[in-house]
Amino acid sequence: MDGLNADEEVSRDFYREVGIHEPELVPLAQHHVGAHSYYVLFDRSATYGHPGDPQYVAVHLKRDPEKKAFSFEHATMPLPAMAQSWLIHRGCPHDGIGLDPQMGPPPADETTRALERRLAGDGDHYAMGYSYTKDDPDDMVVVVALRALGEQVPSQFRVVVEEVDTEAWTHTLREGAFDTAGEALQWCDDRLTGEAGPLPPVRPAATARRPPGIAKVPVPRPHGRSR
Repeated sequence: MDGLNADEEVSRDFYREVGIHEPELVPLAQHHVGAHSYYVLFDRSATYGHPGDPQYVAVHLKRDPEKKAFSFEHATMPLPAMAQSWLIHRGCPHDGIGLDPQMGPPPADETTRALERRLAGDGDHYAMGYSYTKDDPDDMVVVVALRALGEQVPSQFRVVVEEVDTEAWTHTLREGAFDTAGEALQWCDDRLTGEAGPLPPVRPAATARRPPGIAKVPVPRPHGRSR
């Protein structure tokens, strides 16, 4: 970005959303092609904010060498795979935004790896209705409630949960299916308080029953503070 400028509004937004946090942003993945740069960043300062805030930032930086200007898009996401998906669907090559294996706990099993690949590739098929990041060293967990955007999708409401084993320093990612948004959100709430049962399995398309749709997913209030 050396030698590049932007209008006052873009410059202000970039500083407020990205630049001011730069000392706390840890790059987990980046890809550069032509005038475009793509980043998955871990925001260490997110833990200082509102409890449960997402800790990952996806940034798409666009340069215009002729005008000596830049513009950008960004989004905060609760999981790295969701940040990757956001960038992929803005032009980043799928194989160009792999996470640095030296950063963060690696996947514990093939189930985790497969689900992360699917989230990165098909993330635009779902809308995020709710997430909560709990960074308690005794229970590091992220819960995300999703709603399928297509009508002919089995188990329209999903919950994805990431758990970190701090002793083995690995993480697992699992997915469950629910008939209603309320059931999905209740499971998230129960998991944050340690009262959740097993995640309901995702049913095959042939046996899935289409649940009633909703206009907006409500946000439950987690019990207590995790920070």
